[in-house]
Amino acid sequence: MARTKQSTDKADAARPRNEDTIRLLEATRKLAAHLTRSAEDDASDGYDLVQRFYWMEEMVNHIPDFLYAKDREGRFLIANRAVAIENGFQDPRDLVGRTDMELHAHPDVERIAANERHVIETGQPIIDLEERALVEHDGERWLTTSKVPLRDVEGNTIGIVGISRDITDKRRAYRLLRDQARLLEMIAQGRSLTEILDQLLLAVEEYYPGILCSVLLLSEDGRTLLSGAAPTLPAAYVEATSRVPVQPVAGSCGTAAWRREPVEVCDIATDPLWASFAHVALSYGLKACWSTPIFDHAGDLLGTFAIYSKSAGLPTRELSDLISMAVHLSGIAIERHRTEERIAFMAHHDGLTGLPNRALFDCCLDDALDTARRDGSMVTLAFLDLDEFKLVNDSLGHHVGDKVIKTVARRIRRCLRPGDMVSRIGGDEFVVMLRSARQEPPSLTIRRMELIRRVIARPQMLDGTPLRMTCSMGVATANEGGDTASELIANADVAMYAAKRRGRNTLLLFRQDMALAAQTKLRNIEELRRAIDEQQFHLEYQPLISVETGRVFGVEALVRWNHPTRGRVPPADFIPLAEETGLIVSIGDWVLRTACAQAVAWGEEGLRPLTVAVNVSARQFREKGLHASVAAALSKSGLSPERLELELTESAIMEDVPTALFTMNALRGLGVHLAIDDFGTGYSSLSALKHFPVRRLKIDRSFIRDIPRDQDDIAITAAILSMAQKLNLQVIAEGVETEEQLAMLKEMGCKEAQGFLIGRPASPQAVAERLQGEADSAAG
Repeated sequence: MARTKQSTDKADAARPRNEDTIRLLEATRKLAAHLTRSAEDDASDGYDLVQRFYWMEEMVNHIPDFLYAKDREGRFLIANRAVAIENGFQDPRDLVGRTDMELHAHPDVERIAANERHVIETGQPIIDLEERALVEHDGERWLTTSKVPLRDVEGNTIGIVGISRDITDKRRAYRLLRDQARLLEMIAQGRSLTEILDQLLLAVEEYYPGILCSVLLLSEDGRTLLSGAAPTLPAAYVEATSRVPVQPVAGSCGTAAWRREPVEVCDIATDPLWASFAHVALSYGLKACWSTPIFDHAGDLLGTFAIYSKSAGLPTRELSDLISMAVHLSGIAIERHRTEERIAFMAHHDGLTGLPNRALFDCCLDDALDTARRDGSMVTLAFLDLDEFKLVNDSLGHHVGDKVIKTVARRIRRCLRPGDMVSRIGGDEFVVMLRSARQEPPSLTIRRMELIRRVIARPQMLDGTPLRMTCSMGVATANEGGDTASELIANADVAMYAAKRRGRNTLLLFRQDMALAAQTKLRNIEELRRAIDEQQFHLEYQPLISVETGRVFGVEALVRWNHPTRGRVPPADFIPLAEETGLIVSIGDWVLRTACAQAVAWGEEGLRPLTVAVNVSARQFREKGLHASVAAALSKSGLSPERLELELTESAIMEDVPTALFTMNALRGLGVHLAIDDFGTGYSSLSALKHFPVRRLKIDRSFIRDIPRDQDDIAITAAILSMAQKLNLQVIAEGVETEEQLAMLKEMGCKEAQGFLIGRPASPQAVAERLQGEADSAAG
């Protein structure tokens, strides 16, 4: 009894928490014990035993779980109807006396028998053991089984009592969750799309043996489905169906993509959708195909998920649910992959044209130069810039400019051979790399570069507007134009700027003297920056006189540069460079402040008030801060605004008349006066001129130089004077160097003059002395 109680205690401790299972086991154990009693022992039970047996039998037969009892040799003593049906019988009594070994030829039979012997021999129960079912209908099935010892009234173990429950659906659901989690983890880890799709398809096929899965991916143009994954389909079949058209009648996949809805073909041999492909599928034993389109989160088609079956028919509800899950995961994987591809592409390509960007180009150029050094091939680089592209953007709009850039990119690409490369590295700048064999003559490469330049210049229609873009191109060849990628690009760039200076729409080969010129220019730029920081500039002032009286009424401030080692640098050597680099803005601001302060200083010395004229460069005039700079200079110096005159060039004003007019009116609002410098050399619209708030025109020295010998210059000067008089504008003649010129101007009615005859640019002290002299003469 102690041994029996000990075994019972262990069994009780091992019982599952599922009370239904416990009760069923106990009821079955009692029923089995009754059936094993001898007839003599049962006679005393009489009618009550029969009744109890009946209702217990009915109870267990209505339970869907498998309930049974076996003797020590594994023969069935009792079973409910579920067990009988599971083993191919209708009446549970037909099972009595049979063993699993006799009923099933299954590799797990011996393992099950061994487990039952262990329960009988040790008295230890088996609780909630998961095991494969011996009967498989539509694939693998799983049971959870509990078995306890069956004892007689004396406590002797005479067999086992068991209960089993089909957990195939539960296990499948768990596996689905596990597989989903594993696939989502692979997606998050950035594993390759092929690896993820292969794992997904293999997992689906494992649930339903006899099916084969594939994923087709939509091509970039959206017209074709391409092979994505098909780990178990025959390779020859995958190859034969690697490009499926997206059409109304194109098998299951092509049609599903066209309709954007699932297409389930139950019999490939007879379905008209497969008329053109059936012989291929049937030759591999594929009888049915069920295809579902795959979409991204925005509803855009990504491809199709397809299941092939080797038997005709439609998918079961369970399989349809599995397909939905697989399609969803496929969509996540494909969309993530495409997003990563897009990000990677954007990291190395230009967003507008799709061309390689500078980083990728530099990498490929380095590789090309390494290869050239090994095999003796040639690498030639061209740096090209579109001529007057800014005018396209400003006049036609940036959307047209973008179309021009894309057209140019396509045209260049069409001129390239395998191994060549083009990159967009700026707004309208491209770099082209051509590779040529060792025996290929250099002249052929240059002709190819010229072809690219001519192709770019072909007319193009943009929004109905005919447009012809030209480009300036600089070409450098490895070894001659540099040994490294950076040297080659820099030298091609230098040659391109030389082509720009040559007049645009041309190609120039790099020469060493170009590099020297570029180095000199770079050195000059740095020295100019240093000159600004170290205040190496000073101002000289050229007198402006009244032709009638000869007296000075104003001065023009002229900037001069005293270089520490080069001495006095002529304005023509640094003003254009300052304009090009934008340093003229800083220089101009300094000139403005210094000139205003000097005008006030002369007044503090007791000299009569003068007008001080300050040149405003085109670059300065375009700066939005000009108005503030002028106001600050006046405020800080204390100069009266009407004593400051700003000289503007015709080209700066006419570049953008509405903006220029706005800026000029703002400056006039400060109280300063405006003059148009070098008048007659640029293009002025007389209709616009009459609206400009200017006080004075300065006739350019080129018209004064040949007076009185050149009648044309005399006529032009007279016309300017006449026009100015009618517009109530003052006129000053620049560059007066002879008495004859001054006399002729006076005769024509010019009232103001400036030039070497009147006075050279001088220091502030020299100007003060001249003013003091004039004052003394007037007093005497």
